[in-house]
Amino acid sequence: MTLLELLVAFAILAMSLGLLYRIMGTSARGAGDIERYQGAVVLAQSLLSLRDTVPEGGWQQEGETAGYRWRVQSAPYATGVAGPTVPPLYEVLVSITWFDGRQQRDLELATLRPQRKPPAQVRR
Repeated sequence: MTLLELLVAFAILAMSLGLLYRIMGTSARGAGDIERYQGAVVLAQSLLSLRDTVPEGGWQQEGETAGYRWRVQSAPYATGVAGPTVPPLYEVLVSITWFDGRQQRDLELATLRPQRKPPAQVRR
């Protein structure tokens, strides 16, 4: 082999290794992003599991947990169905926000929850 062939082989090897390192770095960063997103989904589901009903005045709450800022808001949801045994529904929206080092990320989950009925001795 001549010196020129050896230099070309080293240049090809260097470019290939550079590309391989870049691909591996992107994959590792993507795995970290997915882990943070999964943490946000678990937090949102945990907040929703705190209550299976909404108080009469609605559910408004916010806080910060493990680097995630979260907010729970509810609003009445019209169904067009009414009656003494039909509880009113509320749309509950959970918003999670976090910063991943490069930009702010957001996640929102929404569901419907019935209004909590007061205890029997309080009902009129």
